[in-house]
Amino acid sequence: MKEAKRSDLAAFLRSRRERITPEMVDLAPGPRRRTPGLRREEVAQLAGVGVTWYTWLEQGRPINASTQVLDAIARTLRLDSAEWQHLYRLAGQPTNVPDGGCVRVTPQIQLILDQLSPMPACISTSRCDVLAWNDAYAGLFPEIVGAPDGERNTLWQVCTRPTLSAALVDRDHHVPSLVAVLRGAYSRHGDDPSWLEFVRRLCVASPEFARLWDRQDVADPGPHEKAYKHGVLGDLRFTTTSFNSTAAPETRMVVYLPMDDASRSALDWLVAHSGETH
Repeated sequence: MKEAKRSDLAAFLRSRRERITPEMVDLAPGPRRRTPGLRREEVAQLAGVGVTWYTWLEQGRPINASTQVLDAIARTLRLDSAEWQHLYRLAGQPTNVPDGGCVRVTPQIQLILDQLSPMPACISTSRCDVLAWNDAYAGLFPEIVGAPDGERNTLWQVCTRPTLSAALVDRDHHVPSLVAVLRGAYSRHGDDPSWLEFVRRLCVASPEFARLWDRQDVADPGPHEKAYKHGVLGDLRFTTTSFNSTAAPETRMVVYLPMDDASRSALDWLVAHSGETH
């Protein structure tokens, strides 16, 4: 296990341990605790592992953990499915997830995107980089498609661009969710210099992202309801649905489905005026 992953594993375990109270696992609260959550020795006892061994694991020392031990720790810390998989990846257990590598959007994929119009659709990587889009998406998010290389990224734009950030209704829910999904993907790429540099740059550019990143929350991508305040068309409401792409590993097609007549009419207008909106 590389040093970067050991450090991430240590931080993740500490963050999950601190959210479990003694009462949640039928332990007496005991004397006043200096830090929230369980003590290391309590986690070790509940998981059936040695205290020294668990302490070394949480300190990021170069030790190996079997799947049986990881499963016991995951159950003790009450990890959900996304967090469980995240723990496996950080601990260096083999997965069947393909390496992202260099992704090329084929003409066939672009044709599918174009055929989905007037529904906005894009191809996004697991790092939230937007690789391709149709006219409706460009009309809805001109800031993203017009961004320079390295910043044509959904999370980067939401965290660093006031215009797009202000347009996202209920951003206090959606931004933490985006960061948690990124954290889940990051464990597959923690040794990739480009991923390390992206996270470093975004932590510097956005104190909000840095704070959310330190929370160690993990989630899988999934459908969401999102609302935006468009400068011309007013409130727009969508359900986003994503589809993994086998043609381009570690990418997904994200489609925005309008939730009401006003949003559908707005999309028709955006496509009709696509040359004027980006």
